[in-house]
Amino acid sequence: MADLKEIEKKQEGAHTLSLRSRSHAELSGVTEVNSFDETCVVLSTVSGELTVEGEELRVGILDMTHGLLVIDGKVHALYYTETRQRKKGLFGGGWR
Repeated sequence: MADLKEIEKKQEGAHTLSLRSRSHAELSGVTEVNSFDETCVVLSTVSGELTVEGEELRVGILDMTHGLLVIDGKVHALYYTETRQRKKGLFGGGWR
């Protein structure tokens, strides 16, 4: 059986996401929680920005020392965007 410290060391710098029954999400590799309300959570991970959309979302655990976050509630969507993604549009340089 692996030692807990050994597991934490292997996960250091890694991002994982576990979603159980669309109502309990466990995440590692979280570097910042950018915004949060009961319908949307936007956070930065070592793998890019992650948006979680749903209903009655709430934080179960937030441990920024270890980059861990637990979200409970009904999850409708999860999607990633690159943190260095160039914005397009009227004021984002997309129009010339």
